[in-house]
Amino acid sequence: MKIWRQAPGIIQLQVLIWTAVLLLIFFSLLPMDGLLKSVIATIVNATSYAIIIYGNILLLYPVFYQKRRLVAYGISVAFFLILTGMLKGYAGIIIYKHFLLKTPPVDLLTLLSYVPGGILIYVLSLVFRIAIAYFTLKQQTEEILLQKSHAELNLLKSQVQPHFLFNALNSIYYRVYKVDPPSAGLIERLSDIMRYFVDESPKDEVPVSTEVAFIENYMELERIRIRHGASIIFEKAYNPELRIPPMLLMTFVENIFKHGIDKSRKQNRVTISLVQQNDYLLFKTSNRKIDPDAGDQTGGFGIINLTKRLRMLYGEKFELNIDNEGELYTAFLKIPI
Repeated sequence: MKIWRQAPGIIQLQVLIWTAVLLLIFFSLLPMDGLLKSVIATIVNATSYAIIIYGNILLLYPVFYQKRRLVAYGISVAFFLILTGMLKGYAGIIIYKHFLLKTPPVDLLTLLSYVPGGILIYVLSLVFRIAIAYFTLKQQTEEILLQKSHAELNLLKSQVQPHFLFNALNSIYYRVYKVDPPSAGLIERLSDIMRYFVDESPKDEVPVSTEVAFIENYMELERIRIRHGASIIFEKAYNPELRIPPMLLMTFVENIFKHGIDKSRKQNRVTISLVQQNDYLLFKTSNRKIDPDAGDQTGGFGIINLTKRLRMLYGEKFELNIDNEGELYTAFLKIPI
């Protein structure tokens, strides 16, 4: 009985409906036709109803009507109703004869007399389809809401451990600061990066100043891995309260340290600019390539995924250019604000 305590599914609802139809037909015929004839008529009628209803909503409707083949749909429905009605009449007469019951003679007019009753069932099949679509949509909506609730609960649970880690990093920071202030500063930047991922990245938009702070923290941590350091010039001219989607600029900066920094070279020069100009935000990065003769690829999966995201966010209202010719690798992004 556990299954019936849950919200009824589409199959359960259809079982209930057909059970009610069978009982209604049977008990409406029983006083006049007797037990045996009522059972036969109930089975024959219910079977023909099911053929018409499911034949229309599962075959004819999606194959013809939904594809806007209206003439073909009308012809197929007419042929389908005539065929089903005649088969219904023929099956009923044959079964009645088997049980030695009185039946009308089998001829074309007699069989065609069973056709008009299928027209009403055809109309009901459209109502039946609407009902199934409604309950399907309702069930999907409930499932989405349930999944959303579970996701929110899991998010709250997942935030417990990161915040515990933040507190632990803060404790380590104060201890390290007493003996090694520069290392303590790196711990603080790492904590800020992690906090950005947890608190800011799930948002639709973040202030540009927050995004820039995240990029700068990332670059400072990457500097540790560069033996001779790197000269990074970051030009900034924008309204700090301007809001943009998070992690939109990070792909270019990440590519610089993955593919544009030679850890053994003493001269690693990088220029970055983020400038607000009229109704656009311009972001540009430039760095010397490690291997100037390497192919002319315009970027890996990071750039491809970024392009897809930009199209979802801005349609065709953005500009993305990659210049991979010569010794420099230059990336330029222009987005509306």
